[in-house]
Amino acid sequence: MRRRHAFAVLVLASVGLGCGSEEQSGETQPAPAQQAPAARAAPALPGAPGAAPTAAADLPRGLLLALSAFGEDAQGKPVPRSELVILVREGGAWRSESLADPESNVFHKAMVFDLPGRGPGILTLGGSAAIVKHWRKGAAGLEAKSLWQEDFGGKFSRMRDAEAADLYGDGRVALAVVTHDQGVVATLRPAADGSVAVAKLDAEKDTFVHEAEVGDLDGDGALEVYATPSEPNKLDGKPQPGKVVRYVPAKGEGRQVVADLGDRHAKEILVGDVDGDGRDELYVSIEAVAGGKVEIRRYDAGTDPGAGALVASFDDSMCRFLSAGDFDGDGKRELVAAAKDTGVWLLRPGADPRGAWRVEAVDRNSKGFEHAALAADLDGDGTDELYVASDDDRELRRYVWVDGKPARETIYARPDPSPIFTWNLMPVPVELVR
Repeated sequence: MRRRHAFAVLVLASVGLGCGSEEQSGETQPAPAQQAPAARAAPALPGAPGAAPTAAADLPRGLLLALSAFGEDAQGKPVPRSELVILVREGGAWRSESLADPESNVFHKAMVFDLPGRGPGILTLGGSAAIVKHWRKGAAGLEAKSLWQEDFGGKFSRMRDAEAADLYGDGRVALAVVTHDQGVVATLRPAADGSVAVAKLDAEKDTFVHEAEVGDLDGDGALEVYATPSEPNKLDGKPQPGKVVRYVPAKGEGRQVVADLGDRHAKEILVGDVDGDGRDELYVSIEAVAGGKVEIRRYDAGTDPGAGALVASFDDSMCRFLSAGDFDGDGKRELVAAAKDTGVWLLRPGADPRGAWRVEAVDRNSKGFEHAALAADLDGDGTDELYVASDDDRELRRYVWVDGKPARETIYARPDPSPIFTWNLMPVPVELVR
């Protein structure tokens, strides 16, 4: 085992199986903008796509990378720190800057959010301490306002994921937030004066909730919140029970199980209309038990919780990112699955979207514990690009489809050899960060 991989295993064991656990100190310093390391053409490896055409010299949108970055203390123990990398393309080069949060050792997510009374900025979810913050440009760089902070009373306190939508049907955007490790699912409702009301929809002792999604599977106009409670993280291949549950805040409906996964669990779900029938679907990535496979299952409104339709499977232990977009410009959406060890895969629904989907390799030479991926049209040409963090290579890669086939370029490479976990990728308008 190479030292980098051995250290990564030690990191997982030392910080709560890959989610961060120890408070770090320091100061938040807006870093000077710097040019990202030069993009590199894809190597000629089996299963690797060819080199992608270079992006336009300037793009109106950039990317946010929410990270844990690791160093070592005097005893050689891994020490995590939060890092938000902001990546923009200007003047023909990808340029990066970064910041850290002294109160948290991980950013689990960063996303654009328009906070009433403050305006558009960057929302971050941190741990541990568990804090939701809103960042806007100020005289000294990006400056933060805390919206919600809480110690949930367990071993860990983390804000793990959030989605923004009109959850209460009142024309105001609210946030659905899920946490570790007491299973808290909550909504945050900003008021016009910038204050935020927190409403806890659920809590469960010793429970991790990794993912939140929002959609309308039954088509009644009331948005549903979906979440993935499971036992705390295990990486030993043994059974780890979990479910996918639903809440409907506008109707006051509490927890309802929509996917009962038995002795398996999901840490990734996606809600959206991928097959183009005008109705949202729920896709669940179910982690493997030792000797088994990752499964991608589909649930429609009214599907029996124990009977999701199997649309794809992989010889891998986990797949923690699903991204939907039209990558080849044919007017139809595809689903990208970024598996831990076996690479990045493109899934296309067939004539029966509840049957087996066509599975194609995008890149067999991309790996990562989380393996964060994002479908985004940063150049505004109407066709999505795919962005993937291959953390084992410490690279962020851009994929475009040329003559129906994926091609890639590396747009960000970290010079620091220490391990990183990229927990999330999101687009950001350049004017919010430059």
